[in-house]
Amino acid sequence: MGRHGKRADMIVHQEQPFNAESDLAALAEPLTPTDAFYVRGHGEVPDLDPGTWRLRVHGAAERELGLSLATLREAFQEREVTATLQCAGNRRAGLIGIRDIPGEAPWGPGATGTATWTGVALADVLALAGPRPEAEHVGFVGADVAPEARPAQRFGGSIPLAKASRPEVLLAWEMNGEPLRPVHGAPVRVVVPGYIGARSVKWLEEIEIRPTPWPGYFQDVVYRLLPEDGVPGAGLGMPLGLVALNSDVVTPRNGDTVPAGSLCVRGHAFAGGERHVTRVDVSLDGASWSTAELLDDQGPWAWRQWRIVLDLAPGEHDIVVRAWDSSAATQPESEAALWNPKGYVNNARPHLRVHAV
Repeated sequence: MGRHGKRADMIVHQEQPFNAESDLAALAEPLTPTDAFYVRGHGEVPDLDPGTWRLRVHGAAERELGLSLATLREAFQEREVTATLQCAGNRRAGLIGIRDIPGEAPWGPGATGTATWTGVALADVLALAGPRPEAEHVGFVGADVAPEARPAQRFGGSIPLAKASRPEVLLAWEMNGEPLRPVHGAPVRVVVPGYIGARSVKWLEEIEIRPTPWPGYFQDVVYRLLPEDGVPGAGLGMPLGLVALNSDVVTPRNGDTVPAGSLCVRGHAFAGGERHVTRVDVSLDGASWSTAELLDDQGPWAWRQWRIVLDLAPGEHDIVVRAWDSSAATQPESEAALWNPKGYVNNARPHLRVHAV
């Protein structure tokens, strides 16, 4: 067992702050085990006492709230949602392979995972606070302090009030049926299905109802998509929000030697936003495609796992995957066209090579 109760096979990119991605084997399961779920941190993991923890709700609201964990549990209806979280830097390593991205962790395809989250609807808390007419956004601030920010500050971000008012957005205290672990945001975190993981703020201490997006470093400077020649700066580039359509193969692995003949290929696909995965295609030549079987539907906010059986002759084979979503969009063909200075949103079609004997 590794740090923070994580499996020894986690791929650790940084010890402090702790950043680690899942091994592909863990992503073959419909729900990602908590001890294998990826971690993206920007500061030390806070050690918060659930008994003394308080959530402040303020800003463009009729009334300011101070809520304990006991009050959240007792005063609001408990809800549950199965949702996929995905880091905006997932699969960054593919973009680094095209051109170096200094200072950024080379995340592979394991900065994603699906869990069942339990808590209360953010919408119910907002209704009690009473957003005023000028309210358009809801900001979140965690207890973790990020030294990389200029100036150093607590991590935070915001989402539109329209999204925050939907029933799937939770203030969660459980993950996969167990109390949140400190590394995943205990005692309470936000879970924003369909949005990049950075908006699901951990160690939540403050909710601010605002007329404008949260102005902190991690929304105004970081987690923005820059043009190829862009330099990070306040307000530059496009703010990231909805997760882009993406997919990956979990078995076999790139470079594997496999028996010739029937080969079962498995993976997952996730659409993000209000979209859902409608089809996954697999090709051995990049020109002709076969449709994979979509496995159990875990709901509108979770990935779809898929599988297909291919017939492989002896020799080298390139396997290519493309997912389609309910907007009739599919994945881009080339990683080269997606390169950007922060290495975000690599949702190009995954490729892997296997040798059949």
